Amino acid sequence: MLVQKERAQAVINRCKKMNKKIVAGGPAFTTSYEKFINVDVVISGEAENIIPVFIEDLKKGNEKKFYSSDIKPDISKAPIPLWDLIKFKNYATMAVQFSRGCPFNCEFCDIIIMNGRVPRTKSPEQMIAELNALYKAGWKGSIFIVDDNFIGNKEKVKEMLEFLIVWQKEHNYPFRFLTEASVNLADDEELMDKMIEANFNKIFVGLETTSLASLKECNKVQNLSCIPEESIKKFHSKGFEVMGGFIVGFDNDTPTIFKEQINFIQKTGVVTAMVGLLNALPKTKLYERLKNENRLLKDTTGNNTEISLNFKPKMNQDILVTGYKTIIKTLYSVKSYYNRILTFIKSYNPKTKGKVSLRDFFAFFRSIWRIGIFSKARFHYWRLILKTTFTKIKALPVAVEMAINGVHFEKISKNIINSF
Repeated sequence: MLVQKERAQAVINRCKKMNKKIVAGGPAFTTSYEKFINVDVVISGEAENIIPVFIEDLKKGNEKKFYSSDIKPDISKAPIPLWDLIKFKNYATMAVQFSRGCPFNCEFCDIIIMNGRVPRTKSPEQMIAELNALYKAGWKGSIFIVDDNFIGNKEKVKEMLEFLIVWQKEHNYPFRFLTEASVNLADDEELMDKMIEANFNKIFVGLETTSLASLKECNKVQNLSCIPEESIKKFHSKGFEVMGGFIVGFDNDTPTIFKEQINFIQKTGVVTAMVGLLNALPKTKLYERLKNENRLLKDTTGNNTEISLNFKPKMNQDILVTGYKTIIKTLYSVKSYYNRILTFIKSYNPKTKGKVSLRDFFAFFRSIWRIGIFSKARFHYWRLILKTTFTKIKALPVAVEMAINGVHFEKISKNIINSF
């Protein structure tokens, strides 16, 4: 990924000094391979159809400099990961993929550049095989289905969920799932119900902005056909925790956008609000448009929480940066953050199945020590714990998790506020 560009180049340089052949692939090399040096072979695009050709050329000693394929691979034939190569204790969640591609065409997004607009899926049997492998390897807990839009092909998703529901019941719900989905999930009651029955408890949704003009500008059509507040409320009542993506810096944004974003996020109880500055990713429609308008300044770092713009915004840059910092400072102040958790808890109808693990208990007691005793957030922490315990006890594990996450968000927000 682009945010790892400098580190990737450093690794390449180290290996090159040892006279190793460098073969590089993945998102950063697919969209920006020309930005790297000392790479012998570039694998551009999805690897399944390319790697076998490259391997044969390598065996013959006549490998090419560049490999790519216009044919999108059948991902139901993708191999099961070798889970024994990692240590589960180092991870909070595992990653599994069901589909690639997204039917939408948002101007700033590079998903369709890499994976196309026609979602391809694995078979239900393949998904169950991957989950069985994880289960047999000893994993229990959270699994992130990493699809950029899990519901890109609703018919196939529903078919897979039928298998997943049965598997979860048979194994006493060892897994909790989170994923990314477009906001039109709220229009499909059947799909939401199936996801909840399969033990999905979190969804990341690209909410982006409260400005209708900015949504039109970036072609976020799926968000224009709904009332975001109602969709979020429906998600929470179904039993999902909504994690929201937000952007400031669109051409149609005005100085009022900062307060509007804050009010919307606080009002709807989107506790995990990932707010970033707009940046133009290579090969996206946004990148090409800004290039044609002579507004590109430099390559993006890939970190949208960094105070760094790679294009000339329509809004005064100082106003934009100051406004962005105000959003972060306000949202992740202790008072605002805990008030947002309480707002979420009010509308949340927890339905997560499965046992609370020993690891969860240890995390709870550590949170008491770290936050409840020695933190400046201790008053808000105990108010949250006690209020949740007496009004909605089933939501207590989520409340504790959010309090723990708040420690991380506090560090990140301080870095953002103190930068630039």
